[in-house]
Amino acid sequence: MSNIKKISSDIVKAEYYEIDHSSGLKIFVYPKKGYKSTYAIFGTNYGSVNTKFKVDGGEPITVPDGIAHYLEHKLFESEDGDAFAKYAKTGANANAYTSFEKTCYLFSCTDKFEESLEILLDFVQSPYFTPETVAKEQGIIGQEIKMYDDSPDWRVMFNTLVGMYHNHPVKIDIAGTVESIAEITAEKLYECYNSFYNLHNMALCVVGNATVEQVLAIADKKLKISEKHDVESIFEDEPYGVAKTDIVQKFPVTIPLFNLGFKQKPFDKQKDQKKYVYQAIALEVIFGESGELYNNLIDAELINSSSFGYERMEGPGYSLTIVGGESREPEKAADMIKSYIKELKKTGISKEDFEMVKKSLYGEEIAAFNSNSQIANAVIDDYFMGRNLFGYIETIANATLDDVNLILGELIDEDNTTLSRIIP
Repeated sequence: MSNIKKISSDIVKAEYYEIDHSSGLKIFVYPKKGYKSTYAIFGTNYGSVNTKFKVDGGEPITVPDGIAHYLEHKLFESEDGDAFAKYAKTGANANAYTSFEKTCYLFSCTDKFEESLEILLDFVQSPYFTPETVAKEQGIIGQEIKMYDDSPDWRVMFNTLVGMYHNHPVKIDIAGTVESIAEITAEKLYECYNSFYNLHNMALCVVGNATVEQVLAIADKKLKISEKHDVESIFEDEPYGVAKTDIVQKFPVTIPLFNLGFKQKPFDKQKDQKKYVYQAIALEVIFGESGELYNNLIDAELINSSSFGYERMEGPGYSLTIVGGESREPEKAADMIKSYIKELKKTGISKEDFEMVKKSLYGEEIAAFNSNSQIANAVIDDYFMGRNLFGYIETIANATLDDVNLILGELIDEDNTTLSRIIP
């Protein structure tokens, strides 16, 4: 029997279901009346940073960089054909991705939902790796790695991570290197699959034109009961300070690119949703397009509106914020950003800025509940981080200026940064 729990929100005026399936898989179903489309995502709490681990307290296992991404590619192949070819027959639009901390397989459809969900559950649970198929993929992924190496936007970001982190594998490209993927074998792929693709370490979310009964019928039919294993990822100690304050790479660009990375102390508790939300509000006040800093940088002609932006990244053992874009004077832009943050810590965020950003983020969150894909991806993210889907918007609604100003001091250390530059 599967245990079903209903989760509802008075703010969003919606509900979804959390199911502890007898196989060991956590399943979420978010039915949306009146929607013709359905989106499903099947994810494992396993990403590019999980290259050293122990299973059930055994000896540490170290695998090549890029193997999680490689495994994602290979899983679409099976003894009875390619999963994309099967999706072509149902008309579903399928994809997959690997990030630092998770790997997800997904599809969207307007018809033949049950058949498409069966394909998803089948191929993710049916690894098929041979020395020949593994060797064939090395050339394909090698080309992908070279393509990203030729992208200035990608390189400026990863150079930032290399500058910020001494030991943590977040500084290593998700796809690995041409050298590291050459070490990948069928045996190593099976070792990672059997360790991390355990249903107790995974989650399925379905959003849109589907019911709990539909999803459970297919889950009962297709899911293989899994024995739970304790998989512990191992990370070397990471100093608080950055490894390098400045990294420069020459590239055939017309305008220099910069990323200013702020290395932050990871939360002691990944589950602290309130801190996570207060961070989001504070960062939007600092770096958002309606903010004082953004307008000062534009007025000083240190950035342009089309390329400037910021991103927050957080996962096991790392937490950081990166801001940047094109700039003819990256050093001046970085200095202005750091000076602004230093002053803001003294004065605090104003009530006016706080209220404006709070309303804006609240509106964005409400709008996101119209998107099947945004809901499903958020559910998976929140589950793996120990958070709650509706908790995010409820925390925004109840956040106070004092809450956000209190976190400002620990959020960003303007003296713990890496400036990464791509220059002509």
